[in-house]
Amino acid sequence: MQLRLDAAELNLIADLLLAMEGASRSDADLLEKILARDLRLDGNELERLGELLAKRKKELKDEIAHTQEPAACDKKRDQLRVLEHALERINEACVMF
Repeated sequence: MQLRLDAAELNLIADLLLAMEGASRSDADLLEKILARDLRLDGNELERLGELLAKRKKELKDEIAHTQEPAACDKKRDQLRVLEHALERINEACVMF
């Protein structure tokens, strides 16, 4: 199965990887692939992306629950929607790997 992510999903993943402090070499390599739009990922890379997205999903849900401002809440909900779609695709690719 070929992993396919749209531009919004790739940008979200790149932003997530860029925001990580003290990223490991494997995370830096993963970021390079994402920025190059090279989605030929191995099983470990797929699992790592799944872990990162699942963690961010939980954080976003918590942020939404504690956000008072409607516009900020809507923006976070949009991010969550994109993230959930990307996570679904990555989980499917993990199962097929």
